[in-house]
Amino acid sequence: MRLIITGGGTGGHLFPALAVAEGIREREPDSEIMFIGAGRRIDNQVLADKGFERRVISFSGIKGLGMSGFLHAASRLLPATAQSFFHIRAFRPDLVFGVGGYVTGPVLTAAKILRIPICIHEQNSVPGLANRLAGRLADRICISLPCNPPFAEAKSILTGNPVRREILDAALKKKTGAGNRINILIVGGSQGARRVNELACGAMKMLHKREKTPLRIIHQTGMADKEKVRAGYAESGIRAEVAAFFTDMAKLYLQADLVISRAGATTLAELAVMGLPALLIPYPFAADDHQTTNGRYYVEGGGACMVQEKELDEAKLAAEIRQLVNRPERLGEMAAAMKRMARAQATERIVEVCNQLVRDN
Repeated sequence: MRLIITGGGTGGHLFPALAVAEGIREREPDSEIMFIGAGRRIDNQVLADKGFERRVISFSGIKGLGMSGFLHAASRLLPATAQSFFHIRAFRPDLVFGVGGYVTGPVLTAAKILRIPICIHEQNSVPGLANRLAGRLADRICISLPCNPPFAEAKSILTGNPVRREILDAALKKKTGAGNRINILIVGGSQGARRVNELACGAMKMLHKREKTPLRIIHQTGMADKEKVRAGYAESGIRAEVAAFFTDMAKLYLQADLVISRAGATTLAELAVMGLPALLIPYPFAADDHQTTNGRYYVEGGGACMVQEKELDEAKLAAEIRQLVNRPERLGEMAAAMKRMARAQATERIVEVCNQLVRDN
């Protein structure tokens, strides 16, 4: 298969895209795969050294801009579509696969003009603007969770959210049950989350002074807060591994007993596969509040707890963490519930959808 994958801007878009690319390459080693993105830092971090051909187009998002920003972005749509047209014609794909993000717009438009089959994947329970528009162009729509508003039923297939191979492999090695020390993994998403960083660091200082159960902290901060968070832990004598961005999440998941995170769909899919209980703090400004909807699915399934950022201070978060770390049986029940909600075969299902779409065309 000759495949173009487009999308990006966040790890939540790119990690499923990478999982699908690797799934197709594993199934069909002679496949040729190209990524088309906007060249953002996270794109380079995730795709570095993966061996896939890459192209960059010049385009920016439209949603949430003022009128002048909207007009500027709209003026770039035609040139970006022309760039995409050129890359698609040169590569001659059998299929174009979109994973969301503003960059998909011109690429999928060019693919439609060239009559190339289109498949998209929606990670979240509330589709983003880019995918709501892309759904009109797509021949097939793979979804991770039931969506509201729904896509056209005739085109939609519930596949789950693809998880990277190294995390699927790690899940087979994961041992349940904490030992004498609780390992807490804090992740704010691929770009960090300042308020989560502040709350978590402050809560850990409180717990460090009062709790008998030893805690070890692993904290992904994003670039802006790395030094501040690292210094905060050091001043309090807390053993913490702090980094702006971790590339080997599988290794960290193997160590974790509890995860404190936003409620991005890809992170949740990874936690489910690993069977990791989670304390979720949805990003309050996510489009259409989709992180709350994502998180509610896992809360209702018994694998997670969720608190809204506006309701939290350091003491409240410390209390929430205390209720979990002091009840290892509860962590065990949540871990089992997360496992039950996992869709470990999501990549294979999406690869089959793509192959069927190519065969039908």
